[in-house]
Amino acid sequence: MSYKIWKSIKIKRIRVPDILLLNANRRVESRAKTVLEITMSHSFSNHERSWDNGLADEDFVALVGIHRIGERPIDWEADQLVQYVSVRDLRAVYLTDSIVKEKPKGSQEGFEERITWLASTSSANGTIKQVTPKKLQYERLIDGRTITLQLTKSKISLLPQVAVGDSVIENQIVASVVPVTQLIPLENTATAKVYIQQLQSSSQSERYTAAKALYYFDSAEVRSSLIKKIQDDKDHIYVRMDAAASLARHNDPAGYAFIEECLEKPYLEDQLEAVIVLAEIATSAANNILLRVLRNQQYHAEVRAGAAWALGEIRNKSALQTLVQSFNEIADVVRIEAARALAKIAQDNLNDVLSLIPTSDVNELPGIAWALSQAANFSVDQLVNVLQGDDTRRWVSYILGSQQPQVYINQIETLRQADPEVYFAVTVLWQIMNSWIYNLEMYG
Repeated sequence: MSYKIWKSIKIKRIRVPDILLLNANRRVESRAKTVLEITMSHSFSNHERSWDNGLADEDFVALVGIHRIGERPIDWEADQLVQYVSVRDLRAVYLTDSIVKEKPKGSQEGFEERITWLASTSSANGTIKQVTPKKLQYERLIDGRTITLQLTKSKISLLPQVAVGDSVIENQIVASVVPVTQLIPLENTATAKVYIQQLQSSSQSERYTAAKALYYFDSAEVRSSLIKKIQDDKDHIYVRMDAAASLARHNDPAGYAFIEECLEKPYLEDQLEAVIVLAEIATSAANNILLRVLRNQQYHAEVRAGAAWALGEIRNKSALQTLVQSFNEIADVVRIEAARALAKIAQDNLNDVLSLIPTSDVNELPGIAWALSQAANFSVDQLVNVLQGDDTRRWVSYILGSQQPQVYINQIETLRQADPEVYFAVTVLWQIMNSWIYNLEMYG
């Protein structure tokens, strides 16, 4: 669930749906769209990159409209409306060729095309007033205007997904070549036995799903099945690793042993995947393994950076000292992920992070200061208490000066009395960083 892109070590993921409804054994692939369409990327020359690779007929695709709410890569907001299409229905229409194919983005063989199952959406909230074989109309709520939508696109007929009198909302699919629903049919019949059987499926995607799901069912039979899976050296390493993760989360030593074995393999992709799995396990034992990886200079810098990231996901304050020591590293990627991890841990362990300031050296203070500036839950009194020496005073100026003035303006008098020079530096930073010219750029 984390926003994280690994740059130098490319992990080839197993294609699996995003969500598993555990009790029903129903899987959902989520597609976020700025323009709501039923569309998938597809390769006609590489089966592993086909639109339905890894999907079963019983799976569903969820369509969610999204829009930007800021400039950061994670600044997106999703609509409340979620609409579902079954993979079985998508395949049925795909086989009739009632779809639209866009040309590949590149000229080389293997470049992906885009397949679209045609649909029409409402542009605003309203009420359906008329449905005929050729068109449908809805009255727009905001102004009473009647909007007409044709039920033919690119010579392909669309089927109405609404009836007269239905209320519709913005981005709702009102006509499509495939059935669209807002409710997934569910039967809560899945048991441990179902997932144990699925662990032997011919589908790699289903085996991977089962390995994760079996964490939620703890029994001797479940553990035995998971141990057999990690011993199956013919299966995909990621399936085996998630089987090990399910064991480890039940404190079974066989799970940890397999993950540590993967960390010793020469393949960087497997090492990084093991680090990511340890972040998901999130136990004290997983935390300790990650600390060893971060400290070990023999690992690739991005694997160690991954370990720092994972420690931030677990948020165990026992990692504080190791993360701070990582600010002495040569590799930027290790320092950066250590700082981000420290910022996450600082949110719940502010005093512990503040206490590191007086004992840290000139290489470590910038990372601590940045992490505290991101946590932003300190008081001026707490910062005054750690003012010791010029280096500390500089970075305390940065910590406070990088905050919004209105949050701390009523506390700033304490700093003026304790250290007028730091007070001056903070107020200057506030003036600069809140000026209209701050971050202004020029092109050309």
